[in-house]
Amino acid sequence: MLIVAICTAALIIVLSVFNGLEGLLRSLYGSFDPQIKVELKEGKSFVLSDSLKTEIEETEGVEILTEVIEDYAYVMYREADMVVTIKGVSDNFLDQHRLDSSIVSGELKLKDGNVNYAIIGRGVQYALSIMINNDLHPLKIHFIKDVKPGSIDVSNLYSSRNILPGGVFAIEKNYDENYIFVPLDFAESLLNYGDKRTSLEIKTDPDYDIGDVKANLKATLGDQFSILDNEEQHADLYKILKLEKLFVFIAFSFILAIGAINIFFALTMLALDKKKDISILFAMGANNQLIKSIFLAEGAIISLGGAAMGLLIGGVICWAQQTFGLISMGMETSVLENYPVEMQLMDFIYTSLSLILITVIISYRPAVIATRYNNVEFL
Repeated sequence: MLIVAICTAALIIVLSVFNGLEGLLRSLYGSFDPQIKVELKEGKSFVLSDSLKTEIEETEGVEILTEVIEDYAYVMYREADMVVTIKGVSDNFLDQHRLDSSIVSGELKLKDGNVNYAIIGRGVQYALSIMINNDLHPLKIHFIKDVKPGSIDVSNLYSSRNILPGGVFAIEKNYDENYIFVPLDFAESLLNYGDKRTSLEIKTDPDYDIGDVKANLKATLGDQFSILDNEEQHADLYKILKLEKLFVFIAFSFILAIGAINIFFALTMLALDKKKDISILFAMGANNQLIKSIFLAEGAIISLGGAAMGLLIGGVICWAQQTFGLISMGMETSVLENYPVEMQLMDFIYTSLSLILITVIISYRPAVIATRYNNVEFL
């Protein structure tokens, strides 16, 4: 029973850690990515006409429509340089409040009067040694143009603009080390996109279901656009997490089955030890089905008792981790100080069903052995 309890508790704890990590990723990506993202299925950019923009804004359930121009650029700050992803966003991007809780230095602003400001990732700040609120040293952003062969004018090879660093965000390493947010008109001028946009980011009305808003947008935009919610924007990652969790569940189920083998030996020894008692039951009128039921019930009592203990222990440990943070991540630069844990009812149900199946399989053979002692010669 103790081995079953330990294996069951370990399975619950590991599954809860996977749930916690998945929840952490969702919260991190949810603060950077929009609720709905609209982009072309084929191609990099598309022309956003005034009429199309109006149709989208008037679509039922759309609260804020943010225009986006995103491309790679070369950034210099004093003597340092690197390649980053420039993300130009319209002014209403700040109204979505996605970066409000992620600003670690400076101010969350894209413009102050006629002055443009960039919101940079913390990794970019570290790589370039950027000083916030220092108007003497702007960021110099260069973009390589798509120049036709034969051009000899160096000035036509790239465009360049300066912008002041205004704030620093910290969300997740991949974003922090690559992204710089700039005003849309700044990106439009630097990247020479004109009326073209690479994507649209939409904040939905809280009173509407996101699935319904997606359906409304699809009716408005047609089949040439991909309309992705937060889950679909990272579909591959979430699939990998679910597959990892599934394989961990299968692996621990095998471990649980190995731990439950002692039930098989215990029931087999019980059948051998109780040959006389089994024969008496047969003499009193018991049949094979009753004897099997007795031994199956005995196996259930042992395994389910251990399972109940394991589920309780696993739940208590997960609760303690959630409440007190018993185990830390062990990294000063980690997003969270302690391992994230999230208990889900379905994990407890699936673990219990798995153990019930294992118990029936393991207990069946000893139950069959017990039915052999149905002869008076064993009395």
